[in-house]
Amino acid sequence: MKSFISVALFAGIIALTTAEDYACHDNVTFGCSTGNPVICHSLYAGIQNVESGIQSYINLNMHKSYQYLSMSTFYNSYQKNRPGFTKLYKEMSDRSFDDAIELIRHVTRRGGQVDFRAMSQHPNSVANSKLSLDEDELHSLGTALDVEKILADGATRLHLEATHGRPHDPQTAHFVEEKFLGRQAESIRKLSGYVNDLSKIMNNRDPSLGVYLFDQYLEKQKAPASQSKARIDWDVLNCC
Repeated sequence: MKSFISVALFAGIIALTTAEDYACHDNVTFGCSTGNPVICHSLYAGIQNVESGIQSYINLNMHKSYQYLSMSTFYNSYQKNRPGFTKLYKEMSDRSFDDAIELIRHVTRRGGQVDFRAMSQHPNSVANSKLSLDEDELHSLGTALDVEKILADGATRLHLEATHGRPHDPQTAHFVEEKFLGRQAESIRKLSGYVNDLSKIMNNRDPSLGVYLFDQYLEKQKAPASQSKARIDWDVLNCC
């Protein structure tokens, strides 16, 4: 009986192997050669269905990174002199830039490609931005809150494409959920709190002292763990 089961299992494995597509195995001698169609690649599941969505989200993060950097630079001038707002927007700029790099790594790891030329042609490119820096601290926080919601919506759309596409791509959906969605929810919650707190201060007859103390509070906030580690690694490299 045992021998019969073993033979049956072996026959099933052989049949399954025959039915599967072993394109790379069958064409490995020329499948990766120059001038021939690439067969031995890392594409699988539905990554090709979400590749354009990832490209758009990379463009969006790059644009928002430069937007936050402009805001940080504005508050770092001697006229404004708001080190807390400078620090807040610089950290958010670094985060968006790092997110774009992570997305580039993800899509290339899965066998896709990134068109860097599309970044300057994107509707949300820096060249097409209508960002106004001539506004007070409260309105700048309102802008930052809007930006975070735009980024969260972009991640949600990408997660939807990865989950419901045919074929769907669960690895990309997991990557987006783990990397972006939870952290962006926390960022939106934090900024909405900042907006409401500073709004109460700005409604006073003379809010200058309150705004100064609020800026001092922002300056004392700790950077996210990932950014703190990045600074430590950079310091180690500099010292060596």
